[in-house]
Amino acid sequence: MLKVAVVGCGGISGVHVPAWESFEDCELVAICDVRPEMMAKYPGKRCYTDYKELLEKEELDIVDICLPTYLHADYAVMAMEKGINVVCEKPISLNREDVARVYGTAEKYGVKFMVAHVLRFWSEYKFVKEVYEKETYGKLLSGSMYRLGGFPKWTWDNWMSDEKRSGLTPYDLHIHDLDYMVYAFGKPKKAITHRSKLPDQDYIHAVYEYDGFFLTGEASWYASCYPFGMRFRFQFEKAVIAMEHEGLKVYTDDGQTISVTGGAAEESGTINLPATNAYADELEYFKNCVLSGADADIIKPEELECVIDILNSF
Repeated sequence: MLKVAVVGCGGISGVHVPAWESFEDCELVAICDVRPEMMAKYPGKRCYTDYKELLEKEELDIVDICLPTYLHADYAVMAMEKGINVVCEKPISLNREDVARVYGTAEKYGVKFMVAHVLRFWSEYKFVKEVYEKETYGKLLSGSMYRLGGFPKWTWDNWMSDEKRSGLTPYDLHIHDLDYMVYAFGKPKKAITHRSKLPDQDYIHAVYEYDGFFLTGEASWYASCYPFGMRFRFQFEKAVIAMEHEGLKVYTDDGQTISVTGGAAEESGTINLPATNAYADELEYFKNCVLSGADADIIKPEELECVIDILNSF
């Protein structure tokens, strides 16, 4: 039975905690946050407001870091120096040098480390990667990915509005899509980036050029109360695959519209794509690596460095 602690009770912990509690081979024994009131919703867990005290008093197999961005690398290193495996929310850091530091610490102390880049485990995104690799609908010609929303005014200590601590829109939003692009299609040959940034809003647009195709990405913290949305559209030689309004659909060049949905395939216009919880899937993948001794190499340090290099060019 793996003993797990979640550090940080912000928004993302709301999906991490239920995932850990659903695994029969894991026990979520402790929670840590500087705000005692945030831990009150987890009765029965040992609660800590001091991270170092948590590491000293608990015998842990995994620490799940759900803290603000600027704390990720240092807190991961502290846990791994105690011989504890670490899964850490994205991004690993705003600084490229931290990639080698964190992975070097994992190697030195013989523990596992993984950044929780959730789109790599998201069924709809996995489907596109498979179609691309198998050339199911021919070669990829173009793609568009975006995640747009309003300025996050709700964060603890207003940390997300501080560029030195959060990296703003590139590291909060666009990193999801860019990480997926690097994972699914490789490092782009060229990046053309644009940005519109004011104290109360931040919008970015990028064009990534590859051999034979190009991809565009958008991300925003608008000053207005624009509703959050994430979408994508990929143009292949023989089809367009889009997750836009009503789930994931394939529009083929012979006039078919195929719904890619969960559950059993009920008609010819449906593909059986199992419904999954990507947040639970990424954590299950990591804990299985810990149990088996396998490297959590679905995410590679050179990919993380590539993403940081591009994000720091905005």
